[in-house]
Amino acid sequence: MRYYTGYPKDLGPSRVIHFTSEREFVHLLHQGHPVIVAFTIKSNYTKHLDKVLEEAAAEFYPQIKFMRVECPKYIGFCMTRQKKDYPFIEMFHSPAQASAQGNAVDPNVTKYAVKVLPYNYDVSAYGFREFFKRHNIGSFSRK
Repeated sequence: MRYYTGYPKDLGPSRVIHFTSEREFVHLLHQGHPVIVAFTIKSNYTKHLDKVLEEAAAEFYPQIKFMRVECPKYIGFCMTRQKKDYPFIEMFHSPAQASAQGNAVDPNVTKYAVKVLPYNYDVSAYGFREFFKRHNIGSFSRK
C-alpha cells in the first residue's frame, strides 16, 4: 500500500535547473524571469527541499525559474553570497530594467541590475506563492 505524501505523483520532466556556470546563470537572468536559487549542501533536509523545489518549479513554470546550486561543487559562486547556514534560498530578479534605462554606457559592457531578495518563508509551494504575492511577482501579485 502506498501512502499519500502530499506531492503530486507525476510532475513531468524536472523544471529545476542545475547550476553549471555563472555565464549560464547570467544568461538565464537576461530572459527576464525571476530566478529562485537554492544554495545547497548534501544533507537529509536537502532531499525534502529537492521535492519542494520540483513541485514549485512545475507549478510556477514558465513565469518563474528555479535553480539549484550544489555549493561544494561551485564554491566560488556560493561564497560570494556570504552565508553560513545551508541550504538557503534567494530570489534574483530582473536584469531587463537596466537595459531599459538606456543610459549612455559602453555598449561592450553587459550591464544588468539584479534585485536579490532573501527567501525566509515556509519552504513549500504555498510559501513561494505567498512570497511572490508579497513582492508583486508575476501573476501572483495582488491587483
